[in-house]
Amino acid sequence: MIPTPGAAPAPARAGVSVSVVVVSHGRPQALCRCLTGLARQIHDPYEIIVVADTPGRAALARLPFAAGLHVTGFDEANISRARNLGITAAAGDIVAFIDDDAVPEPAWLHHLAAAFSDSAVAAAGGYVRGRNGISFQSRARSVDHCGRTAPIRLRGPHPVALTPTRERAIKLEGTNMAFRRTVIAGLGGFDPRYRFFLDETDLNLRMGRRGLVSAIVPLAQVHHGFAASRLRRADRVPRDLHEIGASWAVFLSAHAPDRLDAAWRRVQAGERARAIRHLIAGGIEPADMRRLLASLEAGFAEGLTRRAQPLVSLPPPARDFSRFVPLSGPGDRFLAGPSWRLGALRAKARALAEGGTNVTLLSLSPSAFFHRMEWRDTHWEQRGGLFGKSDRSQPLLAFWRPSRRIEAERERITAARSAAELCLESAGPD
Repeated sequence: MIPTPGAAPAPARAGVSVSVVVVSHGRPQALCRCLTGLARQIHDPYEIIVVADTPGRAALARLPFAAGLHVTGFDEANISRARNLGITAAAGDIVAFIDDDAVPEPAWLHHLAAAFSDSAVAAAGGYVRGRNGISFQSRARSVDHCGRTAPIRLRGPHPVALTPTRERAIKLEGTNMAFRRTVIAGLGGFDPRYRFFLDETDLNLRMGRRGLVSAIVPLAQVHHGFAASRLRRADRVPRDLHEIGASWAVFLSAHAPDRLDAAWRRVQAGERARAIRHLIAGGIEPADMRRLLASLEAGFAEGLTRRAQPLVSLPPPARDFSRFVPLSGPGDRFLAGPSWRLGALRAKARALAEGGTNVTLLSLSPSAFFHRMEWRDTHWEQRGGLFGKSDRSQPLLAFWRPSRRIEAERERITAARSAAELCLESAGPD
């Protein structure tokens, strides 16, 4: 069974140990923020493995729980090699991945790990919320051999075990996915030819060819902010498309060699359309657009020269499992009040968090401002207007009594932020 809204916190699942792998390159501040969220997970036991460059490793020293991390140095800009180092170090039954520019909900690991109570499940993935902390960036999807994705329609919050078809694999997001260690190590981990982009999609398709079952767990949620990197700005405008082009060359050569030319033209058209949108929005100049598209072409040509090497099984861990002692227990608190009391509410939230409680703070202004949710290193904080949208499907303006609005927001977030039991269902992708 998988955790249910309203149920008491579930006890730790004996033997379901999880190794969380975080890869970081060039984003030390984002890495530290991600780890403050990971340090407050409800699941037990879990360990945290960080594969980071020199600036990232230096930044970790400022964290009060740094001694509880397993850290591996890696300065090469190759996410696949870095993730494979994390898998090799992982001593848990399950290996979970989250990006350094994401923050997990407190019950993220609890919900992901619960999916593996079904012995048929080889992998699991959850939902990803975007910059505003409320709208979804990605949910359940399948992917074909040309890299085209399609939504999978799931009903409600129940996790679903999905069996791939010959045409479509189950698409797991790199910032929110987990695998049985025996499965991902046996597959040889990630293909190091994917230095950035499509690395997990390639793995999904390799799993699909073997008919391996993946669970989609809607309540296993992370917040993904798209932090700036050497390849893109904070506003998601790309700085360079070389590695994206190279990854497409590797991917299409491996999975759709008979459709490579047509699929590549589709990719080119999509990237050109994306560049035009940035151009219209004022994010880039015409010269930038020409440079970006040229880097895409050059990357594709270079990617065609990256020859495939056999992916051999990764070795068993050479270390014991190192249980991380979380900063929070299974209990949680929901604080709410008007915007003019925000300072006092924040002080109370920080005090509760330092005492080991997971805290959510809701601040309401007398307005119709849209709501935003963000992680503030000790607690979750949602701010917006009493009459404004939180869920973007809500009407533009709705009249609420403060007490009813507070209760509605508390109900909206409770399922993903606490441990509850839901049944695992089975299905195939649409």
